[in-house]
Amino acid sequence: MRLEGKSALITGASRGIGKAIALRFAQEGCDVAINYVAEGARDNAADAAQVAEQVRAAGRQALCTEADVTHLEEVEQMIREVIGSLGKLDILVCNAGITRDKTLKKLEKADWDAVIAVNLTGAFHCARAAIDHMRERQFGRIILMSSMVGQTGNIGQTNYAASKAGLIGFAKALAREVARRGITVNALAPGFIDTEMTQAIPEDVAARIVESIPMQAMGLPEDVANAVAFLASDEARYITGHVLSVNGGLYM
Repeated sequence: MRLEGKSALITGASRGIGKAIALRFAQEGCDVAINYVAEGARDNAADAAQVAEQVRAAGRQALCTEADVTHLEEVEQMIREVIGSLGKLDILVCNAGITRDKTLKKLEKADWDAVIAVNLTGAFHCARAAIDHMRERQFGRIILMSSMVGQTGNIGQTNYAASKAGLIGFAKALAREVARRGITVNALAPGFIDTEMTQAIPEDVAARIVESIPMQAMGLPEDVANAVAFLASDEARYITGHVLSVNGGLYM
């Protein structure tokens, strides 16, 4: 119960890695706010409600909160809702992210703008909206979901790589700004994780990917969630401005 008495907001928490983080936090005694987007094909309200049920089944409070992280006003309202419902906000996990993969020659500006808006600007909005509350309380854990692609680059992902590399720089700069206020800021850089995104990879390509990983397997969402739980805990109180890789040894 390393997070007992704490409350957290996880963006993009209705499925995949975000869901795994929410459930891991609940197991560690944390109340959880589950952010989701309800917009056309991206309507994840039902999935978010299921995650909330599982959090409550673990004996913790759960809040489903709808907000598009690309809109600052919605994010500010979400932060107010979380604090009002859960009493405080100790942990912010910026997990919401999208891809729009194309080589630069074929990449439309709209594809660039969309990925930067969600992955990078969305994290800025969330951290900016939460930082005053954390500074006043002299405590906070901010964890940004980067990617191995932000460290290595990848063909067809200039927009995604730029957004994820930007999160690393953002984490390091913000960590310096708020360290004296009892707030840590770290980034996580997962490699190939078994999610809906990687399950869409053709079998022959996926097989070659696995062969290239020293541990000979893709990671699980729970592997990422375990690392996030550590960074959110008091065990990591002296770690800030760090990039924690969860990639099976693919990038060292």
